[in-house]
Amino acid sequence: MLKLFFKLSANRRSHQTIKKTLLSQPLDHLTMSRPNASVNRPTDLSRPSVEESNARIVYPEARKDNKAEEMIHDYRIRDVYRWLEDPDSQETQRFVNAQNNISQPFLEKCEEWESINNKLTKLWNFPKYGCPMRYGSYYYYFKNTGLQNQSVLMQQETLDSPEVIFLDANSLSADGTTALSQKTFSEDGAFMAYGLSESGSDWNKIRIRRTKERTDFPETLEKVKFSNVSWTKDNKGFFYGRYSGQDGKTDGSETKQNENQKLYYHRVGESLDLDTLVAEFPEHPSWRFQTDVSECGKYLILSISHTVRDNMLYYADLKPDEAITSKLEVKPIVDKFEADYDYITNEGSKMYFHTNKDAPNYRVVVIDFENPAEANWSTLIPEHEKDVLEWAKCVNGDKLVVCYNRDVKNILQACELHTGKLIRQFGLDIGAINGISGKKKYSEIFYSFSSFLTPGIIYHYDFTKPVEKPKVLRETSLNLDGFDRDNYSVEQVFYKSADDTEIPMFIIQRKRDVVEPRPCLLYGYGGFNHSLMPSFGITGLMFMDTFDGVLAFPNLRGGGEYGVEWHNGGRLFNKQNCFNDFQAAAEYLSQNNYTTKDRLAIQGASNGGLLVAACINQRPDLFGAAVAQVGVMDMLRFDKFTIGHAWCSDYGNPNEREHFANLFKYSPLHNVHIPLNPNQEYPSTLILTADHDDRVSPLHSFKFAAALQEAVRHSEYQLNPILLRVYTKAGHGAGKPTRMRISESTDIITFLKKTLNVDCVNL
Repeated sequence: MLKLFFKLSANRRSHQTIKKTLLSQPLDHLTMSRPNASVNRPTDLSRPSVEESNARIVYPEARKDNKAEEMIHDYRIRDVYRWLEDPDSQETQRFVNAQNNISQPFLEKCEEWESINNKLTKLWNFPKYGCPMRYGSYYYYFKNTGLQNQSVLMQQETLDSPEVIFLDANSLSADGTTALSQKTFSEDGAFMAYGLSESGSDWNKIRIRRTKERTDFPETLEKVKFSNVSWTKDNKGFFYGRYSGQDGKTDGSETKQNENQKLYYHRVGESLDLDTLVAEFPEHPSWRFQTDVSECGKYLILSISHTVRDNMLYYADLKPDEAITSKLEVKPIVDKFEADYDYITNEGSKMYFHTNKDAPNYRVVVIDFENPAEANWSTLIPEHEKDVLEWAKCVNGDKLVVCYNRDVKNILQACELHTGKLIRQFGLDIGAINGISGKKKYSEIFYSFSSFLTPGIIYHYDFTKPVEKPKVLRETSLNLDGFDRDNYSVEQVFYKSADDTEIPMFIIQRKRDVVEPRPCLLYGYGGFNHSLMPSFGITGLMFMDTFDGVLAFPNLRGGGEYGVEWHNGGRLFNKQNCFNDFQAAAEYLSQNNYTTKDRLAIQGASNGGLLVAACINQRPDLFGAAVAQVGVMDMLRFDKFTIGHAWCSDYGNPNEREHFANLFKYSPLHNVHIPLNPNQEYPSTLILTADHDDRVSPLHSFKFAAALQEAVRHSEYQLNPILLRVYTKAGHGAGKPTRMRISESTDIITFLKKTLNVDCVNL
């Protein structure tokens, strides 16, 4: 959520990566849930009685503070579980322990868990590689031998030279919970500034490493969050953002709002205390900024945002021969929040930007900083009528590598920088580019391709050899006996939502002569302009192989699959469209014989966790099981915690009456119901969160789980379980060590095995 989510690997524009990180991170695609009945139930006749069900699970009674009532915009709001917003209180800790004392035994103390965990561990154990990146005298790439908790950053002098370990995050903590969260090299490649995240938190500690000696400078920069690093071209230092005024603990378990980010300049080898404050906006505490130093080194470009959508453009003149010792004079180019602008490259004062200004499907424009009025802008690559221009990258001096999204499939091309003329088409299968590296001063690029059935193929191409085709540098092979992707099918269907809008959906399953209902995992997101592209997920493959199951990925409105208009179709007052699209996907799968209700599980994370929670409130009759991971559940107060205020661009501002009324209609916490007939029974539901999630605070999941359990406690119609699992030393998803990922996937698959109607188990 916030555009600060998705890490695209390698070098895919640093501040675009940061912008897409602020809310959610869809995690390793697939996982699910269902907690009260510990036996498979192919038909209603096999369901345990209410007495039997209650004998297995007795939900903890969370205290209800009946005094927690207030009037907001003429609405009387009772927030009886607000005390769960304090993560440090003993009462909250007792609640968490009581929930884990139910969910952990249900999930983990059974033969299924051990068998599933063993199979998942074997399946996970294959080598994984990232795109090589060239900086100065070396190439770098990430490598994981299979089960290492964190991938290791390797170094080579040439692509054929012996590899050496450059930075191994596994050596930084015994339990693998310290992760390398970002890295940026100086222009000459002599230094690397890198960020470390602990226990999954968004907080970073920045260190600096000498690339030749592979040793660190003594300084550590702290209180860094939602910030990239931009080196000056003299290689002496870099710009970065810091929440220097944030008091109290900053370890990811706090709920305090993140405000008043300031921009600093750090000189290599000096103490944090000597950093120069170069820009701040105290009158706008919610503003954040990402920076780029122009290719020529003469400009500092500031991308300023306050939500997940739209940014302003400012810049400051840099004088490469003069030290930066005081605030810079920043001047506006775009002073309104009305579109997205991402810096690509520049030639002199002419700056190239990827933008959706007057182009819902994006275009590339040129802005001359010496004559920046919008009337003087020129379009280099115009907007396509249907294809969405996802990003552009300058390489080989005068080339642009551009990536389009066409009906949820990536297209990769190369164009001339000065004319925009297409000069090369890179052939791709149905799938997505999940990593790319290259620089303007280098002729070669590396890009990584993946799909639902392909873990990863890394290609190498050199623009100085235009006759040659891209070469396969590495192709990942799976460690799964008998797996042959030719035995599986990937089809894209288009189904109608409630308002007759055509929604695309990928369906993946084993090839079969006759379509018959199978266990199905339906995964959704639908928000923050994020496109849910074809990508490989180990949990999903495990689901298909173990249960002869079906995977389904609908591309809901609110995402970015068809540009700004698709995003607008599922945000603010149109947010209900996202839920309608997901529910229509479930109906399509059942009506077309892919699955049945008792075999259908839904899953979503972050904004997708909200999706799952809202849908089980609105249409519990459609689903057999639901897994809601790190979801936003209290839509009336989301803006009050950590970075939640930035999500108002997608959800609306609860402080405004009209938005409050809309949010109240679908807020999961405020729409929990008591099942009064069989059709209102909630599906088996597994709610997952973590104690160091400072993107979507676990308080959302705590309050929702407490309300759900209270609502179903005495209902004669509620036989399905409602479980809350809270993980420790983990956050929103990024940087989670392999052993935790495997354990979480095991929990989900075990939950599905115990609660869905599965008639085939291959363990």
